[in-house]
Amino acid sequence: MISLEDWALIRRLVADGMPQRQVARNLGIARETVAAAVRSDRPPKYERPAQPTSFTPFEARVRALLAEHPSMPATVIAERLEWSGSITWFRDNIRRLRPEHRPVDPADRLSWTAGDAAQCDLWFPPRKIPLEDGTMVLLPVLVIVAAHSRFVTARMIPTRKTEDLLLGHWELIQQLGAVPRRLIWDNESGIGQRGRLAQGVASFAGTLATKVVQLKPYDPESKGIVERRNGWLETSFMPGRTFSSPSDFNAQLQEWLEKANGRVVRTIKARPIDLIGHDRARMLPLPPIPLQLGWRERVRLGRDYYVRLDASDYSVDPAAIGRIVDIAADLDRVRVRLDGRLVADHARVWARGSTITDPAHVEAAKRLRHQFQEPRLATAPDDLSRDLADYDRAFGIEGVA
Repeated sequence: MISLEDWALIRRLVADGMPQRQVARNLGIARETVAAAVRSDRPPKYERPAQPTSFTPFEARVRALLAEHPSMPATVIAERLEWSGSITWFRDNIRRLRPEHRPVDPADRLSWTAGDAAQCDLWFPPRKIPLEDGTMVLLPVLVIVAAHSRFVTARMIPTRKTEDLLLGHWELIQQLGAVPRRLIWDNESGIGQRGRLAQGVASFAGTLATKVVQLKPYDPESKGIVERRNGWLETSFMPGRTFSSPSDFNAQLQEWLEKANGRVVRTIKARPIDLIGHDRARMLPLPPIPLQLGWRERVRLGRDYYVRLDASDYSVDPAAIGRIVDIAADLDRVRVRLDGRLVADHARVWARGSTITDPAHVEAAKRLRHQFQEPRLATAPDDLSRDLADYDRAFGIEGVA
């Protein structure tokens, strides 16, 4: 068989007008070989004829198993077929046959028009963050990426519960300056599952006039932009950094994102900061009224004058004991009101099981406790001793010698 160089030379010489007989004579090869090279439309390629191997007797049964169970591990197939040869050789053959029996799930190329969509996801940084009580925990970061401009916004939040997710959404949407027409999510439990949105999510979307789209399982490509940004945060933002608190993490993250959004994105050959204006112009305007989001509850204040929010207790002015109070909390503050009057205002702690006390509430409780006890002290006798003669008269032994 001739080489690739000879094949190319033969075709060039013949194309220049040299007779095939002379080409064969000059190159010292058979005329039939020259004629075959001229007729062929591709370079010559040596192919070894297929020969039976130790795997050949098992191939039909392997194909039958893969047709029914495409993902069955090679070791299990080897055990079922009582294979006694090299497991590496067996795996190589399974790897060759498996694609022929595995269902194909094509991924379309998606294009994102300006203002249409933002992809949302939770990213868990691979480093524990210190909290108020000294504990170290892994905390979620809400990431929202405008799909057209690739503009990234992100913030660490206390929990993945619906209340905190919606608060994070609203803060990041305000950073975008407008509302994307669609918010694309996977089946995150705080947003909704199995086609049903979590409580409060539908009203949130309705207030913003946007639509929350939950992807079907096994459809990562439709959320690939934010998934890649999560990986980028992990490999570009995290290395070499230390964090003293969640607020420190968010401060460093915001500073880094300002620089990151000014870098050219390879897939769109542009900087997100240059495209976000066009993206924002096609989005929906922010609602004209403030949203009522976050943790909200009405409870009757007990004698210990504390209310519980997300597994932590916060003190309240004890003057409200026995009355109905309204609790409202966002990502940063916890506030309690009585008939519209503020009776507690605390920084929200992210450490679970904490007790947060305002010294003014302790002093007020001490003062009220003293006032409660004063009437009882006023009516109590000053001298609790009793004359023994009173007992003699009571039992009729008065005057007995």
